[in-house]
This record gives sequence, structure tokens and C-alpha cells, in this order.
Amino acid sequence: MSDPYATLGVSRSASEAEIKSAYRKLAKELHPDRNKDKPDASERFSKVTQAYDLLSDKQKRAQFDRGEIDADGNPANPFAGMGGGGFGGRGGGQRTYRPEDMGGFGGAEGVDLGDLFEGLFGGGGGQRRPGGGFGGGFGGGQRPPPPRGANVQYRLKVPFTDAATLKDQRITLSDGKTIDLKLSAGVEDGTQMRLKGKGEQGPGGAGDAIVTISIDRHAFFRRDGDDVRMDLPITLDEALQGAKVKCPTVDGAVMLTIKPGTSGGTVMRLKGKGFSRKGSGRGDQLVTLQIAMPEDTTELAKRLEGWKDSSNPRSKLGV
Repeated sequence: MSDPYATLGVSRSASEAEIKSAYRKLAKELHPDRNKDKPDASERFSKVTQAYDLLSDKQKRAQFDRGEIDADGNPANPFAGMGGGGFGGRGGGQRTYRPEDMGGFGGAEGVDLGDLFEGLFGGGGGQRRPGGGFGGGFGGGQRPPPPRGANVQYRLKVPFTDAATLKDQRITLSDGKTIDLKLSAGVEDGTQMRLKGKGEQGPGGAGDAIVTISIDRHAFFRRDGDDVRMDLPITLDEALQGAKVKCPTVDGAVMLTIKPGTSGGTVMRLKGKGFSRKGSGRGDQLVTLQIAMPEDTTELAKRLEGWKDSSNPRSKLGV
């Protein structure tokens, strides 16, 4: 995997807020639902998510910056592949050095290579370890902690009304277990939720489950920030004479009062019927009234015969 900072397009000194902002922008841009005609978008989305997973974790980010782990979260071992004997061949086999092979040491017999390497890599006090390693010379004998298991990515489709009202969602994990996921206030398409210890098992413990939220579209509700918008058809006589009509909301139907003489295009506000905000409270539902003509206008035409509206509803438009 490439440098996670480069993947997100941020500097190494970027703040948590800058990293989160960069990820959200890329996640929206590369989301598979918006790039069905771009087969590489899904892979790029996955790389961006993996980079954010590492940099959003303070401990992992610090370890990466110190060079203790790589971009995949695995321990960085600069001497990997050198073999069980310390300086062996690629296959890990141990090579036997003879005094006459040492050239500059004049063929002196009985040379203790352990003492020689202790002198080169850390001075006195170094101890040989099983397998040919030496303590004291490489970091004081400290070993990196065993790696945790890999994170597991999930994508959860949430109904529009459930996202607005923060209804718990049931998700089935890769091990077959189901859990109820509590949605957070301010949830939106592309929001990620981390389930600690619900990933794959590893020597250092289990990784995490990363759940990416995908909010389904609704038949007539539309999201506008924290608000919900919808168009509500009313009849001509309801607009003319006024009426009380049922109006659907994400919480269920409510009664809406239409004033006599209401024009089509009027927007009515229902307080607290929108999405839950991050801080507290909820947005509103904005209802745009649309006057629907009857399918059969014969009777209406008879009643209006000889009558003409002399006003100009387009005067405010300058025409």
C-alpha cells in the first residue's frame, strides 16, 4: 500500500480534522454507488478507507510516523528475510564461516564470531538469541508488539426514514453473529462506524469491523442538510377554501392545515421532523404544496364558464 498521507492528499503535519475532511471528500467522490461506470473506483475507495483507518487511530499513526509499522499496519522489520542465522541466505539457512574465508583476519583459528558481531553492533552486554539474533545492539532487545488481526470492511444499507430517526440497525458479521448497530446523530451517506474487536483474529488480538453507511433513496422524501423536503399535492378546492390534510413525515403522518387561498408552490415547515443533528435536536421537514387539477375537468370548466382571472401572477418576474 502507498503512503496513507499521499493517498488522502494531506501533509504529515495534518490535524485530525484535516484528515477527516480529506477522507470525507474522497469517500463521497469515489463511492461505488456514484461510480458504477468506473471499475477502479471501488479499489480506490478501499485504499482511501484503509489509509483513513490508520491515520484516524492516534496510536497507529504515531507508530507509522516512527517507522514501527508499515502502511498496512504490520510491524516494519528492516532485517526481515535475512534468515534464521542473522546473515544467512534467502531461504533462512545458516552459513558456516571458516577462518580461511575471513581474509583480513589472517586465517586465525578459533575466532568467536559472536564476540566479533557484539563489538560491531552495540558493544558489551549483547547476548546471542536462539536463531542467531543479538540483544543489546538492535533496540535494546525490545521486540515490536504482535500484530492485531486485519480490519473487516462492511457496507450497510439503511432506509431513509431509519437514518433520519436513528433507528437501530441489525448487521450480520462475517462470523455469522448479528449485532444491533446504534446510528450516530448526523449520520450521512458514507459515514463510517468502527466496531472494536469485531475484525479478524491475530496474534495481538482481533482487528476492528469498519461499517460504511449507505442511505437508501426514498420515494418522495429528499434530504437537504439536516432538513427533509417533499412535495405534497392538494386539490384545487382545498387550496381555494382551505382544509386539513394528512401529510407523511419520517415519524409518521401528521395533519397539516391549509389556509384558504393558498397558492401552489407554498412551502410549509414542520419543526423537528428532519434528521438528527450532531450537537442536539433535529432539522425540519419542508413541504412544498402542489395544486393538482382533477383528471376530468369537464365539471370544473362548466362552473368557470364566462369567468376569467384578470391578475398577472408573473408580474414579479418582470413579464
